[in-house]
Amino acid sequence: MNKPQSFFHLHLISDATGETLLAAGRAASAQYKDARAIEHIYPLIRTEKQVAKVFEDIEEEPGIILYTVVDQKLARGIDERCAAMGLPCVSVLEPVLTVFQSYLGTPAGRRVGAQHVLDAEYFRRIDALNFTMDHDDGQLPLNMDDADVVLIGISRTSKTPTSIYLANRGIKTANIPIVLGVPVPESLVAASKPLIVGLIATAERISHVRQNRILGNSSSYEASDYVDRAAISEELAYARKICTRHGWPMIDVSRRSIEETAAAIVALRGKNR
Repeated sequence: MNKPQSFFHLHLISDATGETLLAAGRAASAQYKDARAIEHIYPLIRTEKQVAKVFEDIEEEPGIILYTVVDQKLARGIDERCAAMGLPCVSVLEPVLTVFQSYLGTPAGRRVGAQHVLDAEYFRRIDALNFTMDHDDGQLPLNMDDADVVLIGISRTSKTPTSIYLANRGIKTANIPIVLGVPVPESLVAASKPLIVGLIATAERISHVRQNRILGNSSSYEASDYVDRAAISEELAYARKICTRHGWPMIDVSRRSIEETAAAIVALRGKNR
């Protein structure tokens, strides 16, 4: 018998955007299937007045507090308030900074938002995003050699969201749909630079996703073949045949998150360099 799901408040205090905290908090809370976190995110907290306002909210809905605040005075203030309220509190970055300091032999610079500098890496990611949006769903297929990665697959194999996730990491990614009986572009076959990866899934998984797509589509839609598992299996067999013929690796995304699929692609890039 399944336990009823419980809820708890998770307060995330950051002197920057809060992305690091959010990832850490969700990774931890995901381990507790019977408890769901109600997230309260407080970004750009950099003054004692702002901290005081945050704790007014925490007093109303107490819970676990995670924070990333590089100003040590503010961090001590957060620790003291949590101790006085009897609430669990963790500085997510501090143990990592301690390890870095021990190994490198020098203290951290304590720069707020240092990971968000508008440097060459930042603009490389912007360039990758622009490229990826321009090459979504088979657009501009002639310059495939400008891509770092090309994802191919039948409809509803998560090509677009995976492409955008990779672009956010600075990887120029194009994606091309595979349609039963239609050859892939010659420019793709001739491309020598990009890693070309086929995304596949089970027919059951794709049928389920396609059914949800149809339910959310307000226009008239011919659904019979689109969600039919036998037809989908034929599409998948055609996609596998294309990838096998050209020696392109395939990744089954049936039970993978976008992040896991992207990680597998990055690993393939490392092996193919």
